[in-house]
Amino acid sequence: MRRMRKAPRPSLKRLFLAGLLTLLPIWLTWVVVKFVFVLLSDTSRPLIGPLLANAAAGDPRMAWLADPWVITAIALVATLAVILLSGFMAQRVVGQTLLGWFEGLVKRIPLANTIYGSARQLLDILQTKPDGTQRVVLIDFPHKEMKTLGFVTKVMREEGTGRELAAVYVPTTPNPTSGYLEIVPVEKMTPTDWTVDQAMSFIISGGAVSPDTIPFTPSGATQQDALPRA
Repeated sequence: MRRMRKAPRPSLKRLFLAGLLTLLPIWLTWVVVKFVFVLLSDTSRPLIGPLLANAAAGDPRMAWLADPWVITAIALVATLAVILLSGFMAQRVVGQTLLGWFEGLVKRIPLANTIYGSARQLLDILQTKPDGTQRVVLIDFPHKEMKTLGFVTKVMREEGTGRELAAVYVPTTPNPTSGYLEIVPVEKMTPTDWTVDQAMSFIISGGAVSPDTIPFTPSGATQQDALPRA
């Protein structure tokens, strides 16, 4: 009888890479979730912390309320409750009235008006469909042989020629809250049929979550034009 050959033992390099590829998504998810949880809990901690400390000091049986993890958990729940309540109120007449009053107050503060107004307009733009121009596009970045994903935030015209130019926000990976602002001729953009949610998934995942096919050549250009010239 022939002896069965034993499978070759995986090298340390392969084991290390396999383990790294297994743990890296878990670690990245944990970092993002931890950042969000800490950010949310820190929002309510200055108010919740003293209240729980006073309750624990007044009754020995409630001493567990002063534990750091309890304060963090309750502060997180309180922040989430405020966010949900704000979303509920924003859909009601009373909430819209209060929001309008708050925005009117912010407009009187020069620096706060600039920051709040810009952030508000960006979020409103990303939540609505553009007129005539696709929201999610590909542009040449950092050079013509490479593309990056961007969001069209405004369409303008070039002074003198009247050529259409688009302001394109290019988010970074995996944190889409930071990025670059590019001014690109509309004819140089490659439109996509992606939604904002699909584009965000593509960016945050580093391209792992993406469709099987993707447009690369602008609609006005031919495949021959897209090839590099010798």
